[in-house]
Amino acid sequence: MFDTKLAIVLREDLAVWQKLNVTAFLASGIVAQCPDVIGEPYVDAAGNAYNPLSVQPVIVLAADGETMAAIHRRSLDRGVRTSLYIEEMFSTGHDAANRAVFAEFAPPEAKVVGIALRADKKVVDKIVKGARMHG
Repeated sequence: MFDTKLAIVLREDLAVWQKLNVTAFLASGIVAQCPDVIGEPYVDAAGNAYNPLSVQPVIVLAADGETMAAIHRRSLDRGVRTSLYIEEMFSTGHDAANRAVFAEFAPPEAKVVGIALRADKKVVDKIVKGARMHG
């Protein structure tokens, strides 16, 4: 049905609150990059309007730190733009501080705790190889 796949990969050792926080941030990055992923508003039987949601499923996966680094490398090697969250961002309190701490790390040093991408299905499958369904 979809030519693309939208995947979020989380480092498996995060606390539950961290997984939820990172997922929300990463999803917002995908929406910013790919506004066509958002559908039409929802309306209930009483006529109340609700925000539109993603038109396609979001696959949530888990991986260890080594696999996260490999996924990050593969996304860069293939030129796929991603949403990325690094461990040091947990210690900041706002967007400007997040971007400042993010800028301190090159890909080999980044402690990636979450990555999200939307691209051709086959490309996404190759990039996220080694990750498994989050459970």
